[in-house]
Amino acid sequence: MKRRTDEEISAPLYAYDADIRAQYGCFAGVDEAGRGPLAGPVCAAAVILDPDRPVEGLNDSKKLSAARREALAPLIRERALAWCVAWADVHEIDTLNILQATMLAMKRAVEGLGVRPELILVDGNRTPQGLPAPASAVVKGDARVAAISAASILAKTARDARMAELDKIYPGYGFAAHAGYGTARHVEAIRTLGITPEHRRSFEPVKSMIAGKAAKENEND
Repeated sequence: MKRRTDEEISAPLYAYDADIRAQYGCFAGVDEAGRGPLAGPVCAAAVILDPDRPVEGLNDSKKLSAARREALAPLIRERALAWCVAWADVHEIDTLNILQATMLAMKRAVEGLGVRPELILVDGNRTPQGLPAPASAVVKGDARVAAISAASILAKTARDARMAELDKIYPGYGFAAHAGYGTARHVEAIRTLGITPEHRRSFEPVKSMIAGKAAKENEND
């Protein structure tokens, strides 16, 4: 089977973007990374692409290899009309819940754009409140809209880099390998090494581990 070129892969996404741009003018794509892990912040990115400087090969970040994402990310930052990466930290996740923390990170990303869009397209089935322009949710938008695909790549690569930094601060947990997701290795490391400040205390099994440790300590008092 003939392998598709980068231009062929991204052509349908750019066609979708062209239709949106013709109807609404300048628009931003928004996506997130890191809703499911047991540790680390959630990251969101907002991107306004320049139709005159396309980035060939854009696709849902989950369908791209890590090396391909790392190659595309600087091209997106270089060629986009505007882009912003923003965060919600572990404390905000535990305080607000992961959905609201994700919405907060997305709102921060949009507000950090140097260009104000006329429309905001958000991957998924809901949009943050209080955005500076009308917004619509696009289910599987990272595989349909080039601007959302670009945002998904920036969010994913930025979060992976952050988790690699945390791996150096908290060695032994494997953050650089699994990015904080609940792999068997990660869960075993938590049992052996304990909870770090970067673990989400409202997530299972971290929540139960903390409760179990507290109950055991009370028994020993």
